[in-house]
Amino acid sequence: MGPSRIRFELERAGVVPLPGRSAVYRALVRHGLVQARKRRRRREDYRRWERPRAMDLWQMDVMGRVFLADGTEVKIVTGIDDHSRFVVCAAAVMRATARPVCQALTAALRRYGIPGQILTDNGKVFTARFGPGPGPVMSDRICAENGIKHLLTKPYSPTTTGKVERLHKTMRAEFFRAADGKYATLAGLQAALDAWVSDYNTARPHQSCGGRPPVERFRLAGRNKEAAEDGPAPVPVTPPAKTQRPPGVSRWVNAHGKISLGGFTYAAGASYAGEPVEAVVTGGLVDIVHAGVVIATHAQRFRADQADRAPRMQVARRARDATAGLTVTRLANVGGVVSFAGTDYQCGRRWARQSVEVSIVAGSVQLSKDGKIIRVHPIRHDRARELGAFANPKGRPRRKNSATGNVT
Repeated sequence: MGPSRIRFELERAGVVPLPGRSAVYRALVRHGLVQARKRRRRREDYRRWERPRAMDLWQMDVMGRVFLADGTEVKIVTGIDDHSRFVVCAAAVMRATARPVCQALTAALRRYGIPGQILTDNGKVFTARFGPGPGPVMSDRICAENGIKHLLTKPYSPTTTGKVERLHKTMRAEFFRAADGKYATLAGLQAALDAWVSDYNTARPHQSCGGRPPVERFRLAGRNKEAAEDGPAPVPVTPPAKTQRPPGVSRWVNAHGKISLGGFTYAAGASYAGEPVEAVVTGGLVDIVHAGVVIATHAQRFRADQADRAPRMQVARRARDATAGLTVTRLANVGGVVSFAGTDYQCGRRWARQSVEVSIVAGSVQLSKDGKIIRVHPIRHDRARELGAFANPKGRPRRKNSATGNVT
């Protein structure tokens, strides 16, 4: 259990004052419960992605190094919904060959429905891409028969299926650390694993779901037959009568279950984290709409200086007059870029193939046209090269190719 999970459990228990995550982490390090290690890579180096809704994509894999009481190694066929982190498959098999792996896949499809896509690595049970046979393998045929697009990762790219790999790490830490080698039969191991998966899906908080269990996100798909065996069954809802709503603005619910509108945050619910919603403002109320259903209504909030203020009129921006100074003329290329002192400066595609005046004003490069400022950039060129640039006020003369007659 890490610092984020401990802090969540303390918050759920009503502990006041609630310590921060860093304080919990330092306490764990101080008491020798975790080892302080420097992060190998910065988080900005990772390219993070997530599908916008549940049942769009499943990630599937096979996990090994799991043992029964007599030392027999078994495999775990795992599958997780990319958006909701809901575990759709966790089947223990004696051997990870085509038949048992595909049986686990079809069982998941019968229970939860048909996803749009399935992402796997290049294992031989999933694809004939690197196998000796011509293919397709059994899993490919199952996907094709059910209209599922089967996606494959690049070779040696385990981070592409990072969500299911992270599930393996959680399984080992929270279940197999105590259960490995404990059960004598495959059936006993499967029953215990099913109980852990049910708790993972319906009760265990997940950081990617705003501290809510994955089942709350997964139910938004509306395709699963039953969210989990031990979870409460979905209550059938009568569709509301369609009414004409005024146009709203689109927002994405953040990890805390909130949206931002007009400089204020409004709660939509942690279970909608990562979901697209529409914010509609009418009569001093802010309605948050998801999939055509109002999920939250709030009183519209204003700052103290906005309460009695009418909506502002659109004011057309007026170009400023260019500052007088030593000026040279340059021709913008097709991308709207001019060159000055060996450095490119962007003036915009609107001015492509047009003459633009370049001047140095107060430590900045000023670009103007017909006496009106286009853009102002900080100086990025070598100041020692300005003399040569100003020596050619109309730019370097173009040479004519005598053989073709073209100007170069």
